Amino acid sequence: MAQCSEEQLFYCFHEEANSIAIIVKHMSGNMVSRWTDFLSSDGEKPNRNRDDEFINDFHTREEVMACWEKGWSALFQTLSERQETDLLRTVTIRGEPHSVIEAIERQMYHYSYHIGQIVYIAKQLNAERWKALTIPRKRKR
Repeated sequence: MAQCSEEQLFYCFHEEANSIAIIVKHMSGNMVSRWTDFLSSDGEKPNRNRDDEFINDFHTREEVMACWEKGWSALFQTLSERQETDLLRTVTIRGEPHSVIEAIERQMYHYSYHIGQIVYIAKQLNAERWKALTIPRKRKR
């Protein structure tokens, strides 16, 4: 996201596509829901409105980044509080039981999918200006 202009954070390829900002909003909503009261309540909180996560009501990069930080803070706070003995405890997500390990894995798959989308969109919008996040391809000079 650091490689994108503010305008690019809100760009949609077509009306059924999600912008980077919308993906961030969805991820954050999911993270706050899943990781708040992680061991004691269902991961799908009754006050979460998933459909609203796909409506852009951000206006600035700062709002997008604050939302991003809110979600990751919820995740990292909860994980930092876990003990090894918690890993085999049972939690529920949408009424389905999962071990803590399974719940963590489920969420990591979800987040990696969306982070891949963010990187793909950013790379498409920045083409030749793109700075590789890992080992760059060799480019002809």
